[in-house]
Amino acid sequence: MTAVPAPVSSTAAGALSAFLRGVERRALVVAELQCGDPARAEQTLVAVMRAFAAVASDLPMAQWPTRFWTLLGQRQALREPSAGQWPPSLAALGDMDSVPRLALLLRVGGSLDEAIATRVLDTDENGYQQLLAAACPRDANGQPDAAAWRGLAEQVQLRIRDLPAKRLQQLQQPAAPGSSTQSPTPGWRAPERDDRTPAAGKRRRPNARPRWRGPLILLVTVAVLLAAALGWRHWQGLRTASDAPLPEGVVGEAGPVTVESLPPTDVQASAAVDSHAAEDAAMLADRDYPLVADADLYAWSAAGGPLPVDESEPKPTHPEPVGAALETSAADE
Repeated sequence: MTAVPAPVSSTAAGALSAFLRGVERRALVVAELQCGDPARAEQTLVAVMRAFAAVASDLPMAQWPTRFWTLLGQRQALREPSAGQWPPSLAALGDMDSVPRLALLLRVGGSLDEAIATRVLDTDENGYQQLLAAACPRDANGQPDAAAWRGLAEQVQLRIRDLPAKRLQQLQQPAAPGSSTQSPTPGWRAPERDDRTPAAGKRRRPNARPRWRGPLILLVTVAVLLAAALGWRHWQGLRTASDAPLPEGVVGEAGPVTVESLPPTDVQASAAVDSHAAEDAAMLADRDYPLVADADLYAWSAAGGPLPVDESEPKPTHPEPVGAALETSAADE
C-alpha cells in the first residue's frame, strides 16, 4: 500500500524543496559509497525522499535533518552487506563492514554531528566512537593512520563536489511507468498540494442575475423617492399661496410688498411748549438755584435735626470702657 503525502501549502512545499535540494548531493554520495552501486543508490534515495516528503509537514523543521538521515540510514540497501564496486581511490571502503562504513560516510560525507549520527545508527556515544575506530584506516603496525583518514575524507568530499548535475536532475524526474496503462510516478519534488483552494473565478450559473442589477434597483428607488419628496414640497407651496383661509397662527405669503412714501408732517410747536422752555431757562439762570436744590436739607437742619458725626478726627485705638466714666462721675459727686 503506497503512502499518500498529506496536502501541504505552497510555503511548506517551498521549504521542503529547499531542504531536499541542499541535502540531496551529500545523500546520494553517501548512499552510493555505502552500497557500491550507483543505480541502487539512486532508487534508495528517491524512495527515502518520497517517504520524508510524506511526513515532513507533521514535523518541526529543526527535526528534518535527523528524520531524513534516519530514514536513509535504516534502509536495507545501506545496512546489508553488498558486493559493490568502489573507485580505486576509495577501495578501502569495500574492505569495511557495512555499519562502520556507514558511520564513516555519515561523518566525512554527510557532515553530521555526533548527536544526529548516534540516532541514525541507533547507538550511544561510546558505540559511535567504536564504529569510527573500526572504520579508521590502519598502518603496517595496526595503528590508526591519520594521513589515510584525511586522504579518505578528501576523496569523499571531492566526489560530492564533482557530482554531475545531470544525476541530480534524474532524481527530480518522475519514474518511468511499468506499462502503457500505468501513469508515471511523480518525483520527490512534486508533493501533493491542497487542491481544495478556491478557483480564481467562479463560473456564473446561467440563471444567475448580474451583480449590477441590485445596485441599479436601489439607485432607481432612491431617485423616485427624492422626486416624490420634491413634488410634495412644491405642491404644498402652491397650496399655501392660494386664497384658502389659513389656520390661526400660520403666516402665509400675501403677495408682493407695496411701499408708499408718507406725506410731510405739518405739526408746529405750540405756544405752551415755548413758555415752559422760557421758564426753565430763567430758573437755571438764577444764582440761588443751587440753594433751592438743597432746600430740603436746609429746612431739616433749621428744624433742629442732629448734626452728622464728624469723622475727620482719628478714633482712639483703645477706647475707655463704659464703667470708667461712671465711676468718675460718682467720685465727683
